Amino acid sequence: MDAVIKQWPRGETLGGPLPDHVRNAPAPVEKRPSREEAEAAVRALIAYIGDNPAREGLLDTPKRVVGALDELYRGYREVPAEALARTFGETEAYDDFVLVRDIRFTSHCEHHMLPFYGKAHVAYRPVERVVGLSKMARLVDTYARRLQTQEHLTSQIAAAIDQVLKPRGVAVMIEAEHTCMTVRGVKKPGASTVTTHFLGTFNDNANDQLRFITLVRDPVKAPKEIG
Repeated sequence: MDAVIKQWPRGETLGGPLPDHVRNAPAPVEKRPSREEAEAAVRALIAYIGDNPAREGLLDTPKRVVGALDELYRGYREVPAEALARTFGETEAYDDFVLVRDIRFTSHCEHHMLPFYGKAHVAYRPVERVVGLSKMARLVDTYARRLQTQEHLTSQIAAAIDQVLKPRGVAVMIEAEHTCMTVRGVKKPGASTVTTHFLGTFNDNANDQLRFITLVRDPVKAPKEIG
């Protein structure tokens, strides 16, 4: 295949400049706390819940927690458009959509900072060029590794693909379990939330939308046409 690197993050598409959330990592707060201040905050939380931050088992916990936060929220240091920068042109007139199913992810609810996790299913109808399949997973992770709502995560992924690749259509479905309602609050383990976002042909063409949903749910039964 003919791989081409396109400098999307600071450039423009045919439709104009890329939205800020696509071309830039989120701007940091005006004065970001130091690592020492973050570790002190963890010690304060340990004391708040009723334990002793000075006891042996918890002495290194603040350092470990801050290190974990750096990993869990690395999406704040990543640019979504960079995940889609490398495209391939030798598609041999491929005219159907591309679907990447079962992209596992973990994110954190912006309301309680508790994890939600599940699978993302992403499809698009390319125009001339396609993107490496692993890049879809990277794009999902970039947005997931931030404080999120599932609805916002779904629409951000779809918008980034639409703005950068300019395909004929985009479809995103996310299925997730939220620990803020399974381990606290109503405590309903096993409850799952499904969100979708359709653009272009997936929004306008019932056949594309039906095939996408069917391929996600039961690939064997997916029709080529309906009606």
